[in-house]
Amino acid sequence: MTERIVVGAAILDRGRVLAALRSAPSASAGQWEFPGGKVEPGESDADALVRECREELGIEIGVRSLLGTQPLGEGVKLRLYAAELLFGEPMALQDHGDVRWFRAADLGTVPWLAADRDLLPAVREQLRY
Repeated sequence: MTERIVVGAAILDRGRVLAALRSAPSASAGQWEFPGGKVEPGESDADALVRECREELGIEIGVRSLLGTQPLGEGVKLRLYAAELLFGEPMALQDHGDVRWFRAADLGTVPWLAADRDLLPAVREQLRY
């Protein structure tokens, strides 16, 4: 069985990171996540992240380094990448009710999807610079 990959972007800007509030599906609604989605066949992780951020948030990003990975379930893995905002103003377009910039100290003030929560230490480390 081939492992499916889901990618997420920790979009870093001026000591902050962008997160999105899920509005769908109902099992994850009301929880925060780093934007991203499934990698399509023949697509690189970076290409998937750029496409997903364009579709979900209306922004263009540049993908940097891999921050970490987390299992999402049987045969599915999340890869979280550091990214930078190139242009656009983030808006909640697809499956999200809100987007917000967080400083490191504020990351623990909202409920996160489990896999994203487990990757918060790697994101906090990026926000130290």
